[in-house]
Amino acid sequence: MEAAPSVASAASRGILQQNRQFLDFFWDIAKPQQEVRLAATESLLRYLRASEREDGLKYTLKRLIEGLGATREAARPGFSLALAQVLQFFEEIPLHAVLEQIKEKHSLEKVKKKLFRNAAFGNFFGVLALFQSGRLTKDKKALLECVRLLQSLAQHRAHLRDLPRKTLVDILSEIPEAVFEEVLFSTLQADLTSAFSTPEQLHLLLVGIQKFPGVLKPSKLKILLGSSAIVTKENIPRLVGVLKTAARSEKKDKNLPGVGLDLLRVSVKEGAFELFWKEAVENGLLREKSGPNSYTCYRLLGSALPFLSLDQLQMVLQGEVMLCYGDHVVSAQLPDRFKFAPEMETYVNSFLEGCDDPEKQLAVMIGFSTLTNQGYPVVPSFWKVVKHLKPAALLKYVDWLKKMFLQPDFDCCLDFTTSRQKQNQEKENITQHRVLRLRKWIIARLVSIIDSQAKKEEDLVKDIVRFCFFHAFFETKTPTSEIPETEFLPSVPLDEQSHSVVANMFFSLLQTLNSMPVLGDTAEAAALREKHIHGMTADRNLWLHYILQYARVLLSHGKHIKAVMPFATEQRAAWDRMLQSLEDLQKKEESRNTEIFAFQHLLLLVGIHLFKTPTETLDLLNDLLNCIERAFGKKSKKKKADNEEPEWVEVIVEILLSLLTQPSLLMRRVAKSVFGRICPYMSKKALHLILDVLDPEQDQDEESAVVVMEETEKNKKILQENMNEEESRDSEDEDDDSSEEDGEEDSEEENNKEDVDENFRKQLMNVLQAGNVLGGDQSDEDMDDETMLALDETVSALFAEQQKRTQAKKDEKEKMRKEKILRRDFKIKVLDLIEVFLAKQPENPLVFDIMEPLLLVIEQSMSSDSDKQEQDFLQKTADIFKNRLCRAKQYCKNVGERQTDLHALLESLVKRASKHTDSAVALYYFSASLYLFKVLKGNVAREEATPPPSKKKRKTSDGSSAQTDQLPDTGVLDLKRVTKVYQEALSGFLSKRKSALTGSMFLDLFGRFPVMCKPLIDTLVKSVTVGARQHQQAQACMLLQKALQTQDLKLSLREEEWEELIRESTNQVTESLKAVNEFKVKVDQEKVIKCLELLNFLIKTVNQQKLNVELVELSRVLHALSRQEGFGKSVRLDSLYWNVMKLLGFARPKKEKAASQPERATGAEPLKRKKKGFLPASKKRKLRKRALEELQENGAEGGREAGAEGGEAAAQPSNKRRKGGAGKVGAEGSLPKARGSPGAETLGKQGQDQKKRKRKKKKANKAPAQET
Repeated sequence: MEAAPSVASAASRGILQQNRQFLDFFWDIAKPQQEVRLAATESLLRYLRASEREDGLKYTLKRLIEGLGATREAARPGFSLALAQVLQFFEEIPLHAVLEQIKEKHSLEKVKKKLFRNAAFGNFFGVLALFQSGRLTKDKKALLECVRLLQSLAQHRAHLRDLPRKTLVDILSEIPEAVFEEVLFSTLQADLTSAFSTPEQLHLLLVGIQKFPGVLKPSKLKILLGSSAIVTKENIPRLVGVLKTAARSEKKDKNLPGVGLDLLRVSVKEGAFELFWKEAVENGLLREKSGPNSYTCYRLLGSALPFLSLDQLQMVLQGEVMLCYGDHVVSAQLPDRFKFAPEMETYVNSFLEGCDDPEKQLAVMIGFSTLTNQGYPVVPSFWKVVKHLKPAALLKYVDWLKKMFLQPDFDCCLDFTTSRQKQNQEKENITQHRVLRLRKWIIARLVSIIDSQAKKEEDLVKDIVRFCFFHAFFETKTPTSEIPETEFLPSVPLDEQSHSVVANMFFSLLQTLNSMPVLGDTAEAAALREKHIHGMTADRNLWLHYILQYARVLLSHGKHIKAVMPFATEQRAAWDRMLQSLEDLQKKEESRNTEIFAFQHLLLLVGIHLFKTPTETLDLLNDLLNCIERAFGKKSKKKKADNEEPEWVEVIVEILLSLLTQPSLLMRRVAKSVFGRICPYMSKKALHLILDVLDPEQDQDEESAVVVMEETEKNKKILQENMNEEESRDSEDEDDDSSEEDGEEDSEEENNKEDVDENFRKQLMNVLQAGNVLGGDQSDEDMDDETMLALDETVSALFAEQQKRTQAKKDEKEKMRKEKILRRDFKIKVLDLIEVFLAKQPENPLVFDIMEPLLLVIEQSMSSDSDKQEQDFLQKTADIFKNRLCRAKQYCKNVGERQTDLHALLESLVKRASKHTDSAVALYYFSASLYLFKVLKGNVAREEATPPPSKKKRKTSDGSSAQTDQLPDTGVLDLKRVTKVYQEALSGFLSKRKSALTGSMFLDLFGRFPVMCKPLIDTLVKSVTVGARQHQQAQACMLLQKALQTQDLKLSLREEEWEELIRESTNQVTESLKAVNEFKVKVDQEKVIKCLELLNFLIKTVNQQKLNVELVELSRVLHALSRQEGFGKSVRLDSLYWNVMKLLGFARPKKEKAASQPERATGAEPLKRKKKGFLPASKKRKLRKRALEELQENGAEGGREAGAEGGEAAAQPSNKRRKGGAGKVGAEGSLPKARGSPGAETLGKQGQDQKKRKRKKKKANKAPAQET
């Protein structure tokens, strides 16, 4: 008996000793990451296929079966999946034997109490592995044992809940009918008989009925259940109990129980759906007002839609479940409440997408649209499910919406009122209120259909547009067949508020039409869509033009219809004049002139506004017509009159500005489009009309009046457009809102107590003194009642007056705040025009007039405490100024007479940048000066295209060659004048302790305009030592390095001048480093870092070009620098320092490592490790790596001291004088003799052997040898 375990353990040890990687698979299978588990399972299968060893397969089964009951929850499914894969691949493994091993390993009778849960899960995951292997249906014996094991596990719900029953249902759904009848029916008969006991057992029966109809016949059900059908009147109470239990079990998962969906299918199949829905759902499950029951009913409603007939759909959508759902939607609008509406939308969306019957689609849409709360449907007016409607269903749905708008029929609606609404509602005129709410929703629904992704024909869109326009601005006197909209009269006449709502939605519809692509399936429509043409019909006319023609027809039928706001004589004359102007423009449009098209678009839009606000639009329309006549018509012969009147472009600009005051996105887009067409005709006066709006110092009364008017219209717009769910929720949130308002009032009263008016205090004191209340000798008891009452009335009147004054101040502040917001919003819109002008006319000289106003806006916005809107305004202004203006690739090429003005402006910008206190603002002034520099200098693209100016060589008297400068092309730029300005700015930046200028500004100057490097180079060289502080000296080094690296600077200098510049720069840096005596603050390190970066470039230049520059003094200064306190604290400083020293020929000493333990000598034998238990390969690799590192450290001890000594010796430089070059020393042996310095001594040994140098170079790891 003891031999078998010993043999097995010996085999296991043999496997582990052969391949340690084999164990890693099992460690990874138990990890929580799913990707790691899957990869480990694949690797394990690959290994088993390749090895083909029986002992490895046995060990694998043993480990996987043990892991099924692992304590970690993430490990169990990993081992179960791995076991399933192994059984699927190795079909020679008998399933029954594996199942017996699982039962034996995880025996529920032998396991300890605290490990019972793990054992139960081990059995469950073992059965699951056998099922997932795909072989269970072929092994009948194993199948029967698995089912019995699952039945026994189902009793332990405390641990496994309903997992065994669900797995049993899954097994049933996979096996064939013959196997079920032969093997499982007798075993499951007890569960099937007690199907109404639990949801799992009923679900098992329902799956069996659907899967095996030949076995579970009505006669068999009669024997099992006592009835031949599931859904019967006698079984309803038991079905309701099962549904309630299932609803509670799915409370956390928020899903429809599987038994509920199967009951739906069975009830439809048995023809008992109406009985099931009425009795089991509405009168059973829904009666108990609990969340899980209600949500289960809603899910049953959504899931039932695909299975029902047309009559059944209408019955369900008019039932109690829909009514309860509507009440939930209204009451769930408060925050932190569960909202079922998105889930219901998913159900409806799925049904409409998969349904091919237009009648059923229409029934569902009408059913949800008639679920109303006091006349307002609970579904949103922009419900996206409409995109799946068939064209026939969509057409009928639109007809139904129009009919309900004209003749509201609340008898067909499922209308309800919440309990709180019943308490707060007013009894007067409830019907009119409901009609208004329904019409609001319907008109918004019609507009949203046009804006939706539903497939719609152009005729349908035209029908909706005509309907909205007619009922917004007209009424029917008598029906006429010529106008279809007059054929049906409203059962409840539209009042003024209804017309206003429809009018607002109509102008929202205009925005949709303006951005809508061309509709239709014709080739011409497809071609227009490919060109991304929007806002036009298939016959290439604007939608606005179509609406205007319809309005013209309506106005011509005065006998049958009347306008809501009839035109006066002047208004009608303007209308007729507009129509004539449109006809004239169309005649001139043979060449498709874009300007004419833009004016036509603007004229149509203003003309349609004549119906909404005729009085305000009249003057605007007349001005626009006059401008069009002057722009495209005949010029007037009276020159004096023309001189007195403003130009047409100025009037157009004023009209566009007035349109931007309206809160309409369509107006904003049309204004931008029209302005883009008239940009070539812009005058200085017209541009300044726009710039005056942005002037922060101007706050005229006219501007305020315009904004206040916009405030009123905007409030109306918001009030009318925010219809969806807003009014239907008012009464629900009334109590909460009132409590919030009370809290706000309390806080306001507390604030008011802090700010007591001194005049009010005096008045109160006078009143109290007059009543002898403040007298010291009398008390309140000495005053009679009449005196007290009179005093109370006086004091209360005084407080009432004070409260009115306080409220008036608050109202005034609020009004000013709103006006400020609206003015800022208006200015943001005006910035669109500036952006369009800069994009369309970058070469226009008027661009220079835009710079100052934008800079003033930026300066003003940055200096004030701004809110979110102010920040957006500043961001947009700065973006336009920086990207559209200063960084524009195109600019004015013909400055002409403005050269002097531009030079003066450039000087002013640089001086203002220098004097400013804010670096962020100064940056924009400096960038503007660079833009003017570019304009004056000429065409940048032409400069880059031409080759750089050549240097002509000439022979000097001593025979050497020299270079002569060819002056660069500076265009009309006065280089001396500009140099003086920038030189003053640079001197101020480097000599003043505080300056708004920054080094990045001058870096930008040198990078974009290298011609400025030579005039400013002397200032930079001097400032390396004479800068105001360390920071300024560091900035001078950075700018000097940038200038020296510029190729144009070197080409502009002769060789002698270039060598002298390098020598002087080196000397200045040397002197600057001499002054460094400590590293206490960050600026000290910053200065030295910049100096070392500059030295790196200078020494490389000396070495490469072999310049005659003395570097001995620099070496001494650098050695002294390294001995300063705090030198080695900065890693970057240390790295730069040794880079420079390496260029001078000094080696960096190696750092000595910590002394090793004396007992660990070189070549010591590795320590013997104690043999421990099995470890993963990753852990063993870490331990092995640690041991190897210790050995390497012991072996490297002998060479550390020698390396350190060699480094110290290499760090001692020669004190001999070095001229002519600072080439590398050591590896190359010696320094070459410099050009032009005969007789100079060389450093190092000239006769050193070449092989010795190479060998020493390898040993020192590229470290230079010591100098001699």
